[in-house]
Amino acid sequence: MNDIITADEIGKTLKNALQQKVVNNEDTAAVFYNLSLLKEKFDRVKKIFPENALHASAVKACPFTKVLSLIKEWGAGTEAASLPEAYLAEKTGFAGEKIIFDSPAKTGEELKQAVKAGAHINSDSLDELEIIDRLISSMQTGSTFGLRINPQAGTGRILITSVAGEYSKFGVPVKEYRNEIINAYLKYEWLTGIHLHVGSQGCPLELLLKGVGTVYSLAVEINGILAKENKKRRITIFDLGGGIPVNYKGGENAFTVEEYAAALKENFPLLFTEQFKLITEFGRYYFANSAFAVSRIDNIKKQKDITTIISHLGADFFLRRVYNPEFWHHNISLAGKQGNIKSGKASVKYSIGGPLCFAGDILEKEIILPDAEKGDYLVFHDTGAYTYSMWSRYNSRQMPKVLGYYKDDNKFIVLKEREGLEDIYKFWS
Repeated sequence: MNDIITADEIGKTLKNALQQKVVNNEDTAAVFYNLSLLKEKFDRVKKIFPENALHASAVKACPFTKVLSLIKEWGAGTEAASLPEAYLAEKTGFAGEKIIFDSPAKTGEELKQAVKAGAHINSDSLDELEIIDRLISSMQTGSTFGLRINPQAGTGRILITSVAGEYSKFGVPVKEYRNEIINAYLKYEWLTGIHLHVGSQGCPLELLLKGVGTVYSLAVEINGILAKENKKRRITIFDLGGGIPVNYKGGENAFTVEEYAAALKENFPLLFTEQFKLITEFGRYYFANSAFAVSRIDNIKKQKDITTIISHLGADFFLRRVYNPEFWHHNISLAGKQGNIKSGKASVKYSIGGPLCFAGDILEKEIILPDAEKGDYLVFHDTGAYTYSMWSRYNSRQMPKVLGYYKDDNKFIVLKEREGLEDIYKFWS
């Protein structure tokens, strides 16, 4: 299976969109999702994990409701890191048991709404367990509940997105609070789940396995204690969190989802038996390589030593790329006015600047591309995750059109229309 959208496919797709005028003169930028590739990835995950596992797509990676509707049709669930994300899932039609509510900042009212919806709720602290206990004593619910554990496994290459170091703002640290964690499972009859998340991009397989192993051992230990005390309940839900890095550069060698599942099964075999229901929360894996973005070139500035192309997508869309370029990357290609990828030997050095009015809005300082002309298109690869969903409102720029398409089909689905000026006015009003 090809995990990425090839240059040939990008050229064909952009050419079709221009010919059909679904990308028109107003559309200075657009985002394209290969929905066939997206479904292949969901099917791939379902195939290699136990049949009873729930695969919850991280809403924060790609919140478009039309995409969420497709995910629901494919039998997957959603992972919500805020009440509005849970609301998006509920409004899109997900049943409560298919919604994983993971916010680290849940209020009592938010918990009440999640319980009412019947969501699976992962508590982020021991104090939150007390709130839930009081809440469900007066409510009937189909909700299930877990506790997020910080396995304190260490950090990956990207510190700001690693969440299982000795310190983390997430979860209950296992080293300091091991006894308190065990006592919580003894105390609360409704607490039948356990949850962790280590990180994704920049996290090697060994680090992810170390985090899972710590929580797996804890769950087995707690179930043994419950059995000795003749308790009928057990931890039966094991939430792995997310954790699959993806290739943003051609030379990267991220491990595959099959390698991850095989390692989990080999090291933690009980997770692949009926003793546990597995939950996964992948986001980047599904979406990042399943989309590309384009920006029309309307402004080329030539200076003595370097030529600058002004992009209609900058720090508003590539928030992480601009502010942390050491760790976040997107390959860039050049397409002609008709959409075809320009080939041949690249020979011109460019700086690519974004549209926002601060000097740091630079996507590339020295990139070699074929000769660019006004009306050509910059093509940004692997833009399906944590780009549009992290959009910056600085300068009040309009969010671009988002299109979906299927392989071997020349038709397009509008996933989100380009934002209008009146939409911007309403946002700030």
